[in-house]
Amino acid sequence: MQDNYDDIKHLSRPQYDDYPPMSISDRAAQFSPFAALVGYDDEVAEAARLTDSRKELTEDAAAVLSAKLNRLLDVLDERPEVKVTYFIPDTRKAGGRYADKTGTVRTYDDFAKALVFTDGAKISITDLKYMMTERLQITEAILNGSYELLPNRRSMMQYFVGFLI
Repeated sequence: MQDNYDDIKHLSRPQYDDYPPMSISDRAAQFSPFAALVGYDDEVAEAARLTDSRKELTEDAAAVLSAKLNRLLDVLDERPEVKVTYFIPDTRKAGGRYADKTGTVRTYDDFAKALVFTDGAKISITDLKYMMTERLQITEAILNGSYELLPNRRSMMQYFVGFLI
């Protein structure tokens, strides 16, 4: 009683006049996995995505950052190159991430209270965590007596020549 369909193997697939034959991709789609909960996988991935929380600056760190910002605003016409670390809030959930940016500051937007870079990026001063320019780094190294932290000796000489003039 072994039936291996020998009686119908030789027959062709039925063709109907009122229905065109289905393409192979459409036939395969009938057997693809079914997602009963549309968007569930996206929601699980979003919930699993980690964000950082915003770190509040101590009073001392805020005072140092404020002093650096004031010194930066004093030399803004020289278009200094600045390295900043700032917080980017997440648009979908609580928290965000910290990012670094190095660039030339074009201006300071008083209304938005933000640094505007030459590439058009705007960074709010309330999001700043760290800021350093080469001139500030040299000044701090001189005040602290830690000359090995300087980017190079030539920068120090250029700073002194500019400072004396």
